[in-house]
Amino acid sequence: MAKKLIINADDFGLSKEVNKAVETAHKKGVITSATIMTNMPAAEEAVKIAKKNPNLGVGVHLNPFKGKPISKDPEIKPLLDSQGNFCFGHKALSLLCVFSHPVRQALKAELDAQIKWLIDRGIEPTHLDSHKHIHCCPAVYSIVCALANKYKIPAIRYCFEPVEVGATPWPLSTAQGRRNAKTLRPLARVNRLQDKGLIKTECIYGIAHMGKIDVSFFNAVSLYNDAEVAEVLTHPAISDDPGTKDIMSKPKRKTEFETLCDPKVKEYFREAGIELVHYGQL
Repeated sequence: MAKKLIINADDFGLSKEVNKAVETAHKKGVITSATIMTNMPAAEEAVKIAKKNPNLGVGVHLNPFKGKPISKDPEIKPLLDSQGNFCFGHKALSLLCVFSHPVRQALKAELDAQIKWLIDRGIEPTHLDSHKHIHCCPAVYSIVCALANKYKIPAIRYCFEPVEVGATPWPLSTAQGRRNAKTLRPLARVNRLQDKGLIKTECIYGIAHMGKIDVSFFNAVSLYNDAEVAEVLTHPAISDDPGTKDIMSKPKRKTEFETLCDPKVKEYFREAGIELVHYGQL
């Protein structure tokens, strides 16, 4: 059986710069999947792009950190500052979801609204993932599972990146990326215990190498990936500035975009017998 690989573009809908990169890298490159930040400025444009590209799997990139909420329910007030913007970072929100029932209820209402926003526009989400991987927090994961079941969404991102990805023969990763992967691994194991049915992959790649995803990285994926089904997360844009301040502007988004369109990457996967799919095709 051929190995299957999902190559997902996070932050779809963040800006025109991101949207153009996603569409181009899907048509000319190896992007098979993308997740929309439904409360971001270019989300409506992302929906139009998705409808023009039916072979692109589209999910929801749940975002309770940046911008203003989708939900108009007064219940979400615990998540907001005096200007009506999200006010917590991912660490604070993770802790509050454990200890504060009002925050859990607020988060559930907002994430529900973000998913429904996409469905109301005629897109059936293939899967769910999240900004800064907040869904991996066990208290949040249970909420996300409930919403996936409510809306009959079949898959949730599994944020388990094998430890060997951060060492040779893989290309050099970043110290911060390795720390992030190390933090997520035990959470991912707990997530699998919480609900195995919604997890469709064996692992993920791209956490340790965030900001360093290039042609050599994808060559390593084609050579050293042992999983039957895996995902690669990417953050492409047509420039290193994604067009919206303070959201993932430091990673080399333009390099990722150019890499995703590089014919050598597609050839690596062809030679390795790896089938490129999206979550809806599993």
